[in-house]
Amino acid sequence: MLEIEGLTARYGSIAALRGASLSVGSGEVVGLIGPNGAGKTTLLSTIAGLMSPAEGSVTFEGQDITDHSPEQLLRSGVALVPEHRRIFADLTVEENLRIGGVTVPAAKRAELLDEMAERFEVLKEKWDVPAGYLSGGEAQQLAIGRALMSAPRLLMMDEPSLGLAPMLVDLVFELISTLRDQGRTLFVVEQNAARMLAIADRAYVLRSGEVVASGTGAELSQQEDLFDTFVGHVMSPDDNLPAAGVQGPRGDGGGTG
Repeated sequence: MLEIEGLTARYGSIAALRGASLSVGSGEVVGLIGPNGAGKTTLLSTIAGLMSPAEGSVTFEGQDITDHSPEQLLRSGVALVPEHRRIFADLTVEENLRIGGVTVPAAKRAELLDEMAERFEVLKEKWDVPAGYLSGGEAQQLAIGRALMSAPRLLMMDEPSLGLAPMLVDLVFELISTLRDQGRTLFVVEQNAARMLAIADRAYVLRSGEVVASGTGAELSQQEDLFDTFVGHVMSPDDNLPAAGVQGPRGDGGGTG
């Protein structure tokens, strides 16, 4: 479904991506792990049309989308759940979701709204509440729901568990597992490598803008030396510690950065 070939992206003279190549097959959950500053968010931003690559190509369902705008990509079936959620704090939960469905016909949008209310019970309870009053976990569910409102064929997530308390991290990974079981195609950047590899069909390791390893989740999870070198300490699923990163809007037990 998604093919990335030789992707290079720069911030001025600094290369954040260096000839990265990877693929995501239809119905797969593919993870992207690596240390901070490896270029993971840059890779997703480039796929999503938020950055222009200096070299390389991005192909989605056989179509070259390298230079497409974010709106074109959304209409083509590619949606991104951005890092730190980026919800509209002054708008209600329902209004945020409706914005997510702006590219689909009105009848389909109404159907998707009902689906989101059923899938995310906590959001249904706060349908008319401004999103700025949501906890970190609730805001993350809203960000995912907003992306699903576009009925994407490829859903990309950037650090969905970042800054969440352990119980909410469990909720996020349960949601990813549910979407996988429903046949969704997902490409997920995640700092909690062990949890990601436990549910990923395949995964890639990114370091200094380069793909340095790839394989099935099971294969990579057994390569402890690789993790020590490229990722640092990898939490086991039983560690259940708060992820390091940005705290949620109301302080939900996340890390302090």
